[in-house]
Amino acid sequence: MKKFYAEYEAEKFLSKYMPVAKGFLCKDSKSIVAAAKNLGYPIVLKIISKQALHKTDIGGVVIVKNEGELFGAFNNLVGIAKKNKIKTEGILVQEFLQGKEVIIGIKKDATFGHVLAFGMGGKYVEILKDVTFRVCSITKEDAEQMIDELKFGKILFGARNEQPVNRNILVKTLIAVSNIPAKNKKIEELDINPFIVNDKMGKVADARIVFG
Repeated sequence: MKKFYAEYEAEKFLSKYMPVAKGFLCKDSKSIVAAAKNLGYPIVLKIISKQALHKTDIGGVVIVKNEGELFGAFNNLVGIAKKNKIKTEGILVQEFLQGKEVIIGIKKDATFGHVLAFGMGGKYVEILKDVTFRVCSITKEDAEQMIDELKFGKILFGARNEQPVNRNILVKTLIAVSNIPAKNKKIEELDINPFIVNDKMGKVADARIVFG
């Protein structure tokens, strides 16, 4: 029987291997206030549910800029969950991260075993289809090649005079993810989308895992 990890569980699992965005899973408005105070604004609120693994499709992700927007955003997410008859684990209050969005994933293939995927991430990943693959686990040279193979790679490294992302962080993260299946052979799918990276840091900002 398959086992699914929605975002909160998936990020807790991944925190053993790489940095993840700081967040608190909240059940009520009181804990939401405490979490927001701890993180500082802006923050991100998300519906957490195994029935809503693609949260943006139902409007289940909201950026909250200040305290005045907090309760309205919280109540709106609760209403969305009820409207869609979704059983939630709670509302995740997460730090807001700035940077470029990439996708890093693992897929268990019948022929090759666990395969690592890397590409431009965010909500347009299925439209851009800019993804490259390697069999796990990978070397530093493999990681460098994967980065260079992206058609939209210039977006990461200073297009339009923007600050380039930290290439070394991407390389280390790709290697780290590629090594996860060696210790967790039951993983069938792992999606990190997005992994947010800038010139100083890289963190998991959303993830899901399927175990066989």
